[in-house]
Amino acid sequence: MSRPTRGLGRGLASLIPDDALVGEPLERASRDLRQVPIDEVVPNPNQPRTAFDADELAALSRSIQAHGVISPLIVRREEGRYVLIAGERRLRAAALAGLSEVPVLVRDATPPDQQLEIALVENLQRADLDPIEAARGFQRLIDVFALTQEQVAARVGRERATVANAVRLLKLPDFVLEAIRAGQISAGHGRALLPITAVDALRRTLAKVVSQELSVRATEQLAAEWARNKPAPSAAERSRDQRYDYATRLLQDVLHTSVQIQPKRNGSGRIVIDYADAEHLEALIAHLTDGDDRPLPVIDDPQDP
Repeated sequence: MSRPTRGLGRGLASLIPDDALVGEPLERASRDLRQVPIDEVVPNPNQPRTAFDADELAALSRSIQAHGVISPLIVRREEGRYVLIAGERRLRAAALAGLSEVPVLVRDATPPDQQLEIALVENLQRADLDPIEAARGFQRLIDVFALTQEQVAARVGRERATVANAVRLLKLPDFVLEAIRAGQISAGHGRALLPITAVDALRRTLAKVVSQELSVRATEQLAAEWARNKPAPSAAERSRDQRYDYATRLLQDVLHTSVQIQPKRNGSGRIVIDYADAEHLEALIAHLTDGDDRPLPVIDDPQDP
């Protein structure tokens, strides 16, 4: 399912708001603008985007062949090369177009956490991520930078309700999220399925929605029917759910990141702790081992080759 190609004539100011380019006003940008060899620019290891649409890259490549790279890439210098902070889509398209050089803005003075924020904001503003990539990007801004949904909305130029509705999708199990990413159902279908909390019932309902190509409204009716007919939880189940809710909130308050408690029928379970990147993982470990003087193992970035 191809997405419409966005206009390419927007300048840097419309792509990244002033509060995202932390540290220097945009007037300084023109003095930091330079042309650099394309083979000296390497991808951002914290790239929020996980998939690039081939048709869109081809379209952007054709535009770059005709007009050049209109919005410069944002980079930092590191060991004789330029590491992307934002603009991997433009870098890939420029390579496809056969360019030997690309325009960049160097942001060496920007702290690493703000570089990650710029990369997240730049990608989320383009509005061509799939719904789950967008939701995870919003959640990373909330978790890593302790932003409210309203603050995230202001940074990426969306309505707060848009951010809230996107983040709600992350409450769904992975098999539903994958169905959304694959285009089998829409984000609206996903939100309609949220009331179905029993995994088996959710799998059956999802299969029915996909096989019968049901509308969002019809999916909402199925979810409402399940909610009306589901058995009332026992006192033990209510007590257990309250304990899980309390434990989840406690862990999230302590770790400042998203935590999921996944109980199993036999009484055991799993605790899943989200982290944004290798640096975030190291910070979590440091927080959990505060006061423990044992050396930590080296954490390899899973995105490094």
